Amino acid sequence: MKSINEFNRRIAEKITSFVSTMWCAYIFAALALISLPAAIKTGDVVVIVAWIAQTFLQLVLLSIIMVGQQASSSSVEKMIKETHTASLDEFELAKEARRIADLELLELKKMAAEIHRVLKDVERK
Repeated sequence: MKSINEFNRRIAEKITSFVSTMWCAYIFAALALISLPAAIKTGDVVVIVAWIAQTFLQLVLLSIIMVGQQASSSSVEKMIKETHTASLDEFELAKEARRIADLELLELKKMAAEIHRVLKDVERK
């Protein structure tokens, strides 16, 4: 069952990668244009409109829409990667700021301890 699913997935990926190209849109347009003369010869407006909507537009727009979606998803993927990189950079800056703040706090604690020691010495005298 797993091998059949894998086979089906690979076939679907190959078909999708072919159909989502402008070359496929050109091929579909040429294929659709073959039946255009017959549609025009009928002289029937319904047949001509049906040819435009059901033959030409469906065939050609399928590929064009897939190309557009692929371009859009590539753009979104690029933006996500840039945002992720910027977030990681900000996280590294925050970690560095935290490290510096921890060092400063340690220094302040040492100074406070020194001040307390000096005050105790002054009180004893």
